[in-house]
Amino acid sequence: MKALRLLLPVATLLAAFFATSGVSFATKEIGKKEKKPCTTCHTKGKELNDVGKFYKEKKTLEGAPEKK
Repeated sequence: MKALRLLLPVATLLAAFFATSGVSFATKEIGKKEKKPCTTCHTKGKELNDVGKFYKEKKTLEGAPEKK
């Protein structure tokens, strides 16, 4: 029973970590590809600014609006 008390919270934390970590890797890959910092497309966290919305649709920064 003690093992279950320890295993359940650990499993929950690991599941939460793996569920949320994929998003950040995709952002870093795009940043490396475009040679731009994350703040070029993101305001805070996952929220996209106009440049990020343009990139999401067109998959390029060429012709993107100026960052405000």
